[in-house]
Amino acid sequence: WTTALMLLVLAVVVAGFSVAEPMRVASASMSPTYELGDEVLVGKLAQLAGTPQRGDVVVFHEPHTGTLTLNRVAAVGGDELGIEDGLLIVNGEPVNEPYLDLGSVDGAYFGPVHVPAGHVFVLGDARAGSVDSRTFGVVAEDDVVGRVLLRLWPHRSTTQSAARTERPPTRFSPGVARG
Repeated sequence: WTTALMLLVLAVVVAGFSVAEPMRVASASMSPTYELGDEVLVGKLAQLAGTPQRGDVVVFHEPHTGTLTLNRVAAVGGDELGIEDGLLIVNGEPVNEPYLDLGSVDGAYFGPVHVPAGHVFVLGDARAGSVDSRTFGVVAEDDVVGRVLLRLWPHRSTTQSAARTERPPTRFSPGVARG
């Protein structure tokens, strides 16, 4: 019984991490939505339900380095994207981005860029300091690991203060800072 129970527990853990995985945010590029040190749950089966959509916060393997990174999908295959005086323009239309910290938006100009089919263009919410598709280019949909489903820790809404508190010990191992 002991061996069977241990195998069952191992199977549940392995299956669980193929469906969703906790990860720790390792940069401030998604501030204020997700802060450095936040722990998030990344849904991996979301990729089976369809391609990433504009506005999704995704974890992906960064082109050229393979580093796991967390950013927001700004444009999908077939879209044309540009930034004019800090304002995101997709397919000629300004995009409402209520999640942005306006203090992090510089008056930059970028693009236009055409996103090829099977790729996404990602941006950090902290635009002025984010390393994103403006730096490393578009991301292949096949390199997207999953979508962020929710914040595990700390428990706060994105409108609350980002004041940090000591977090309790966790039962899972989020691995190295993977964002």
